[in-house]
Amino acid sequence: MLYAGLDLGQRQDHSAIAVVERMNAYRAFETPSLHSLIVRHIERAPLGMPYPQVVARVKEVVRAGIAEGGCALAVDATGVGAPVVDMLRGALFDMRPLGCELTAVSITGGDRERHAGGVWNVPKKDLVAGLQVLLERGELQIARGLGHAGALLKELTDVKAVMGVGGRIRMGADGAGQHDDLVIALALACWRARRKQVGFGTRRLPGI
Repeated sequence: MLYAGLDLGQRQDHSAIAVVERMNAYRAFETPSLHSLIVRHIERAPLGMPYPQVVARVKEVVRAGIAEGGCALAVDATGVGAPVVDMLRGALFDMRPLGCELTAVSITGGDRERHAGGVWNVPKKDLVAGLQVLLERGELQIARGLGHAGALLKELTDVKAVMGVGGRIRMGADGAGQHDDLVIALALACWRARRKQVGFGTRRLPGI
C-alpha cells in the first residue's frame, strides 16, 4: 500500500509530492504491525506551476505507483479552496479501477486535530512532530538513490519551532533560507499512512 502527500504551493512556494510505502512486520502467531515507512518518491514542482499541471503530475506519480495494492492521497487544502481538491478527485476518478482514496487536510496553527465539513484540520506542529517521531524511532527510511533526498534532508534540518504571537508555536523553516514544502508533503503522506482510515474526511471515489 502506498501513501502520497501533496503540499500545494502558492505564488512564492513550490508544490511538492511525496510517496511512502508502508512496510508491515510479520511475526509468528502475531498480527501484522507497522515496521517502517519507506520514502519511495519525492519531488518539488517548478515554482509557479499552475494547479492543473500539478494535478496532472500527481496523477502520473500515483498511476506509476499503484499497479498493485492501491493508494491513499492526503492533500494540503489550506487556502486553495475546494476547486483544486475537486480537480484532484476528478483526475483520480479517471484512473478507475486502480483505486485511490483522497483526504483533504487543512494545516492549521491550532492545538488539536478535528474534522469539519469534509476536511481534516491538523496542526502543522503535529504533522512535523509525527515525522520527527518516526525518524527518531528509525521507522522512516529513505530509498537509496532517491531524487531530491539531499533537499529533503536539508529541509528536515532547517524546520524548527518558532514562538509566535500569544505564545503559539509555529513550525517552519523561517530564517533558514529554505522552504518546507518537501517536509510537509512527506509529513502528510506519513500522517495518512499511520491511520488505517481517517473517517469522513477520506472519500473513496465513486465507482472504484
